[in-house]
Amino acid sequence: MSSSIDISEQAGVRFLHFGSTWVQGAMRIARPWNLELEYTREMMASLLLRDESRWPRKILLIGLGAASLTKFLYKFRPLAHLTIVEIEPRVVAAARQFFKLPEDDKRIHMVIGDGFDYVFETDKKFDLILVDGFNEHAHPGGLNTLPFYQACRTRLSEQGILAVNLIGLSRGVMGGFAYIAEAFEDRALMFPSCESGNTIAFAAEGEPVSISFDDLKENAEKLKEDTGLNLLPTLTRLAQAKTCLNDTLVM
Repeated sequence: MSSSIDISEQAGVRFLHFGSTWVQGAMRIARPWNLELEYTREMMASLLLRDESRWPRKILLIGLGAASLTKFLYKFRPLAHLTIVEIEPRVVAAARQFFKLPEDDKRIHMVIGDGFDYVFETDKKFDLILVDGFNEHAHPGGLNTLPFYQACRTRLSEQGILAVNLIGLSRGVMGGFAYIAEAFEDRALMFPSCESGNTIAFAAEGEPVSISFDDLKENAEKLKEDTGLNLLPTLTRLAQAKTCLNDTLVM
């Protein structure tokens, strides 16, 4: 990345930029553990899809940004081990200096490298893989390809879930989702687009996901009680989109 790493603040929120006004991450200074951006909250809908309370135990995050997802999972999934792959060391430095990225070598394994290469080279399995990696032009590069998503699938455990932030894709969001659906043999679902334009896609490996909207709401209410994160509006939008047959989310 040749662009600069810039930090700005407005109305109590600190923002990360890569040499442009495009927001790469944000943190409300008074509540650093909270998920400030809507799309990061929606990526955490992955936590509603498995009933096991100790899930996920092993998490892979591709793209660090302002460390929002990392901090949330670190705080509210205290048994989880997090592996973060970030291609730009200056982003890691900024996350530590300005966005309160925890220093904990026991639970956080930081890899400076290309997420595309990592999923092909590692032999580790993960319960949850979160893909949120973009350059200064909001392009994901090799992270939005069929081979990459196929490799992600091989790295998922029997309770594995993949969550991907689809935005700024050269072929459009539907093109990116088509790769995910093919890689996971249609065990995938795209949520309605956020107001910001971000669209979150999920895919499942191993144990099937089949969960009613009533159970999703129950899980969301418990997550809200435990973490303060309210995903009930997200579920309302999902229900209104009628992308789930018989009010049941299946993957």
